[in-house]
Order: sequence, then C-alpha cells, then structure tokens
Amino acid sequence: MTSPWLILGVAGLFETAWIISMKYSDGMSKLLPSALTIIFLVISMYLLALAVRELPMGSAYAVWTGIGVVGAVLLGIVLFDEPSDALRILFIALIVMGIIGLQVTS
Repeated sequence: MTSPWLILGVAGLFETAWIISMKYSDGMSKLLPSALTIIFLVISMYLLALAVRELPMGSAYAVWTGIGVVGAVLLGIVLFDEPSDALRILFIALIVMGIIGLQVTS
C-alpha cells in the first residue's frame, strides 16, 4: 500500500501544477492551459481525498496547501519573475518548516 504522506505530497505537486496552469490560462481564456487547470485540480483533490482516509484532516489539508503555496511561490519566482527578496524566502522557509512539523507530529 502506498504511504498516505506520499499520496499527499503528489497531491500537493498537482496543486502547484493547477495554479501555474491557471496563470498560463490568462483568466481561463486559453483552452489548453484552462483544460490542464481543471484536470490537475481534479487529480489534486482526488489524491487529497485518498490521503485523508488515513491522515488527520487538518494536518493533511495544511500540508497540501503548504506544498501548493511553496511550489507556486518558487515557480512564480522562476517562471514569472516574481520578487525573491530575503523576507519572502524566510517566510517560505517557515511554511516548509511547518509542513515538516505537521508531518512529523501526525
């Protein structure tokens, strides 16, 4: 059986994928990125639903959104030239520490 934490991690990656594809969809006005947004969103939610069968719901949701937030911010920096100042990186690091902390204590 696959680890629920692994499933949750993959769900978080698909969350990052749908938010990035939504950016590329230009307000859902471009067909392919819009379709990918919906597909990635459905996959992400399905995997989250599988993970919460065995994980505490609050922890799973926080980790899932945390992975999505960190992924979106990092890819926003790389792909869309979003700011990458020291404070922003510090707060992303705090989110990562929170994700690790929730996984270790759950």
